[in-house]
Amino acid sequence: MNGKNDTAVAEYVLLEMALFVLCLTIYCLTLLGNSLLAGLIGLDSRLHNPMYFFLSNLSLIDISGTSSFMPLMLINFLAAQKTISFPSLALQMYLTLAPGATECLLLAAMAYDRFVAICQPLRYLQLMSGRMWMWMAALSWGTGFANSLLQSILVWRLPFCGHNVINHFCAILAVLKPARGDISLNALTIMVATAVLTLTPLLLICHSYIFILAAILSVPSAAGRHKAFSTCSAHLTVVVVFYRTISFMNLKPKAKDPDVDKLITLFYEVVTPSLNPIIYGLRNSEVKAAFAVLLRRDFTRRMPHFYCCNPALSVSNG
Repeated sequence: MNGKNDTAVAEYVLLEMALFVLCLTIYCLTLLGNSLLAGLIGLDSRLHNPMYFFLSNLSLIDISGTSSFMPLMLINFLAAQKTISFPSLALQMYLTLAPGATECLLLAAMAYDRFVAICQPLRYLQLMSGRMWMWMAALSWGTGFANSLLQSILVWRLPFCGHNVINHFCAILAVLKPARGDISLNALTIMVATAVLTLTPLLLICHSYIFILAAILSVPSAAGRHKAFSTCSAHLTVVVVFYRTISFMNLKPKAKDPDVDKLITLFYEVVTPSLNPIIYGLRNSEVKAAFAVLLRRDFTRRMPHFYCCNPALSVSNG
């Protein structure tokens, strides 16, 4: 009997260590990829336009979103007692809620930018001025964090007593389960926020792409159609991945084993933020060209030092 229990404990420890290594690897890739993409956009002047400005904001959102829960989750993988203080729980829930709504609004802003660029090219500089896209980004961030603050305040006004186990990350629905009291106001605000901040941006994105598709199909040459579509294909891919993840999280059937359900949810919440740099890096020629220029610039800067430290090469090349 004891041997069987020891085996089960050993298998559990091995599973947690495997999950720790996997999550740590994905988290590091998320930080590296998004930081590299945001830094590349900031360094290359050719990428200083609305589309890449919004993309750098998406990278910052992915970094902040994963960083709101991943470090503590990694610590809990190794900790014997998995606990979190009340202030840390409140802060983590607030920081976890905000990025989702902000990303929805940023994706809608990027769709509007592509709509103006393709359907109203002569008015692009007028409609997408620097002040305009700065305001759009500020509104996206401000709305997302204001909604998160409102939802958090409504949760923490509820009494919590007795059962204090949260069988998931510090998401709002998981926190509401052990709450005591009337949560009808919470449910109403969550429903309204979902409709306004998730479904409305999706409708605006679909509306924009209907006009974009019509404009692309009206281009006479195949090369022109391909060039026009290539400017928005990466964004469209990110939109599909993001909203498919949201749909899966909300509509997926519950697994018989709660641990399996949590693992599936964890996979989608951790992996999705790491995909944006891959999508834009592989599908966008301007990003790849900017990265190649950055590598050549770094190589050129290192070459004089290389020859200076190798006198024989300097003489032979002289």
